[in-house]
Amino acid sequence: MAFSPDYRTYPQASAATTAAVLDAGLRAYMLRVYNWMTSGLVLTGIVAYGIANTSLIDVFYPLVMTPAGPRHTPSALAMISIFAPLAFVLVLSLGVNRLSRSTAQALYWAFCAAMGASLTNIFLIYTSESIVRVFFITAATFAATSIYGYTTKTDLTRMGSFMMMGLFGIIIASLVNMFMASSALQFAISIIGVVVFTGLTAYDTQRIKATYVQYAYAEGPEGAAKRSVYDALSLYLNFINLFMLLLQLLGNRNNS
Repeated sequence: MAFSPDYRTYPQASAATTAAVLDAGLRAYMLRVYNWMTSGLVLTGIVAYGIANTSLIDVFYPLVMTPAGPRHTPSALAMISIFAPLAFVLVLSLGVNRLSRSTAQALYWAFCAAMGASLTNIFLIYTSESIVRVFFITAATFAATSIYGYTTKTDLTRMGSFMMMGLFGIIIASLVNMFMASSALQFAISIIGVVVFTGLTAYDTQRIKATYVQYAYAEGPEGAAKRSVYDALSLYLNFINLFMLLLQLLGNRNNS
């Protein structure tokens, strides 16, 4: 029989040991989440860059003659790729309790690849230099905000609720602007969107930390592995949205 000390005799040692184990597990879990998120971003970037710099670009965005000259226009395949990530998010979100770990992971990779295909057009709109510059600006902003969310002792729940209301406002305003095509409104949406997704990054990081502590021993290794995929998805979406909004504000357009 393996020796198992009776921590009831040493309550202080028990509490210290439990806290140390929990802290080590939390750090390992957060590292796993960030690895999932980073790997997903790498896959998205590879797919987007690969399509934009090969003959596949003519399949997704063929050149069509217009009164203003030849112009890349989205094909049916491009339109499918634009809406495909939403379908993957819905499947992952609605199937959180039914999907196995391997299925959730496979859907996450498929989602990241589909997102890469949907972002191909940024290489047609913006210069490669500005895309790279804005990416690193986004990475620095995301890292600083996520570290704040992880280390702060302030409860960010109220801020998270407020940011979610702001997110719904951005979605509604974006739909309205599809018909108005107002550059001033789009600029305001971009500014507010940067604030919203920066706040959501801090909130989601704190939420992930809190839920790990809450479910650390209840879900077991299998549950934790699956949960890490969903948590990575939340941070991934914050990063992508923050990147796209900053690109609208700071990106240099081609032929401008």
